[in-house]
Amino acid sequence: MTDNVISGSLLKDVAIFSELTDEQRSMIASEMKMSRYNAGEMIFREGDPGDVLYVVIKGAVTVFIMDNEGKEVILAEVRAGSYVGEMSIIDQAHRSAACRAVEDCNLLELHADDFLHIMHNLPQASTKIMNRMLSIIVERLMRTGAFIAQMVQWGEESRKRAITDPATGLFNRRYLEDSFDGLIAKAKTSGSPLTLVMFDLDRFGSLNAMYGQEFCDGLIIEVASVFRSVFAPEDILVRYGGDEFIFIFPGSEPHTAQKKCDSLCEEVRNMRFAQHPEIRLTCSLGYATLPDHGSTAEELKDKSDRALYRAKEDGRDRAYGADN
Repeated sequence: MTDNVISGSLLKDVAIFSELTDEQRSMIASEMKMSRYNAGEMIFREGDPGDVLYVVIKGAVTVFIMDNEGKEVILAEVRAGSYVGEMSIIDQAHRSAACRAVEDCNLLELHADDFLHIMHNLPQASTKIMNRMLSIIVERLMRTGAFIAQMVQWGEESRKRAITDPATGLFNRRYLEDSFDGLIAKAKTSGSPLTLVMFDLDRFGSLNAMYGQEFCDGLIIEVASVFRSVFAPEDILVRYGGDEFIFIFPGSEPHTAQKKCDSLCEEVRNMRFAQHPEIRLTCSLGYATLPDHGSTAEELKDKSDRALYRAKEDGRDRAYGADN
């Protein structure tokens, strides 16, 4: 449940608003919303977009991550007068941890866009908020430096888990969706080419039906290791889903991308499996390059997908560019 009218008096006992005037608190409160959560209810999960700062008015929440064994590791308990999710105000990073209500609680929500509005209209107040927030962070670091260092380590591992495929260790679909526009913008700014490649294992569905999911899951992992051996460290390898992969080659023009894709076709063709030596794998790839074949993420995806389709139509076990 969310209330739309918030009184500035609710912010009096909140540390990051303690140095503001009553008028400033009232104006800031007008940009906030009140949400109520029942004990046990999730507020956000690790990997979620970070665009809201939560201020605890009543009750308590815990911040936690999941370890490699799937167990919760509590990083902090946050009670009335404090806040959680400050990185949403600073840089809108994806959540590196999860947050759950441990008691029935009331939380004030301040969206990053609304804070930008506050910065524009109340620059002095927003500066005080940021300074107070930084002071609190420093106090926490001085008081519990070792624990904070552990939190940072866990947070980084959590962030990696949010953007990587657990089976292959490659980037996952979320990473691609979050990063591709930025990679294109960077390439345009630097004037460098960038190639997007779509990859499919040929007739993988038939292999799955014949040899079973467990064997084919292991096969995918072995294929992913071949990617690493063929491609350069700066190439971005993404497991898009199942046997579908997407590669991004920063700085690669079409002829360079073609050589890389041809090399991968050859390496996949030469793979052998002791458990089933009769298997002969092949793959198909389609690619499109910025700026030769498109200037947006949508254009590159569409043209590489069309090129992949043509490669399959023409007999599979080959790589085609958007010009083929």
